[in-house]
Amino acid sequence: MTIGVGGSSFEAELARLNPMTSGIAPIAVTEFKARIEKAQALLREQGLQALYLDTSANLHYFTGIQLKLTERLHGAIIPAEGDIVYLSPAFEEPKTREYMQFGEDVRCWEEHEDPTALVVETIRSLGYESGTVALDPHTPFFIADGLRKAGNRYSFASGGPIAASCRQLKSAAEIALIQRAMDITMEVHRAAARVLRVGLTTTELVEFLDRAHRKLGLASTFGAAQFGEATAYPHGVPYAQTLAEGDMVLIDTGTRLGGYHSDITRTYVFGEPTERQREIWNLEKRAQLAGFEAAVLGAPCENVDQAARGVIEAAGYGPGYKVPGLPHRTGHGLGLEIHEEPFMVKGSRTPLAAGMCFSVEPMMCIYGEFGVRLEDIAYMAEGGARWFTQPAHSVDDPFGYEA
Repeated sequence: MTIGVGGSSFEAELARLNPMTSGIAPIAVTEFKARIEKAQALLREQGLQALYLDTSANLHYFTGIQLKLTERLHGAIIPAEGDIVYLSPAFEEPKTREYMQFGEDVRCWEEHEDPTALVVETIRSLGYESGTVALDPHTPFFIADGLRKAGNRYSFASGGPIAASCRQLKSAAEIALIQRAMDITMEVHRAAARVLRVGLTTTELVEFLDRAHRKLGLASTFGAAQFGEATAYPHGVPYAQTLAEGDMVLIDTGTRLGGYHSDITRTYVFGEPTERQREIWNLEKRAQLAGFEAAVLGAPCENVDQAARGVIEAAGYGPGYKVPGLPHRTGHGLGLEIHEEPFMVKGSRTPLAAGMCFSVEPMMCIYGEFGVRLEDIAYMAEGGARWFTQPAHSVDDPFGYEA
């Protein structure tokens, strides 16, 4: 089924879509508590006294609380032993307690007070007179600097390794949320292919991606669309494009469900592919498949990148990050953040383990012509790598399925 001219209207396609969010189970309180227990075990193992969580995806991961970063300190402290303590501006305490799913201890600071002093005093009150405190890697500099000045009885280290050790291994509940988000985004991709028509702008298409996700039940969305030569640039260009027959079309879109992301990219031709377009599309697909096949339990993450890049280099492109070729890493972890650990990149020796979720998206970039990126998210199961979504079938029928 070649993607052809004369697409259906936005309204007709939106009318076909119905919410797909029923039956979703949120992350249970017992799972949040188990995450904290794992972090505490890692703190003790590494001789650390506490983990400070700022307003970030890490706070969401360990507590279920989602807050926007502002100039006011708002977060939590996980001590190596004992119960979690929440930190809040005093006037925000009622809202903080409304968000809390477990725990009782909320320490507050008034507008004229130094909130970093409250963090230090809280850690001391929990029985840690000195030692090393792990900081959320997303902590803004003004808070980290304040903690350093207020807490000279402590040293500070990055809490990134602890957060990553917990977050990069997804539970069955997390996998289920990601799977449903992926299913919804795939429906959006199929609908987007049906609305393509000569004269459509990328701005109009991006608006449709958002509306389609919302019609399917999710309001947190992102979308990018590129046509023609602009598809050669991984993160697009700063101007809109208008669709013409024969253009390469690249659509990268996703959503969030229960905080967990979907992220799928499809590239295909609007009309009949040329031999050149077909050749590069098929090369891209071989590279993506090679990356997926290299995702073996216990193997280092960099193997995924090496395998995909090897296919592209063997075809005469590159080498390395040179273009024409693949100018970026092959994949990124995905979960509460769209880009998180582990990364499929040269030098990453992190062993692939059950529960890891990551993209496989080598991209063929040919500046001045077009680009092709096929992005699907894989996860490591006990039996090996699995796709959340079936990869694109062919340049002629991108949404078909192989037998």
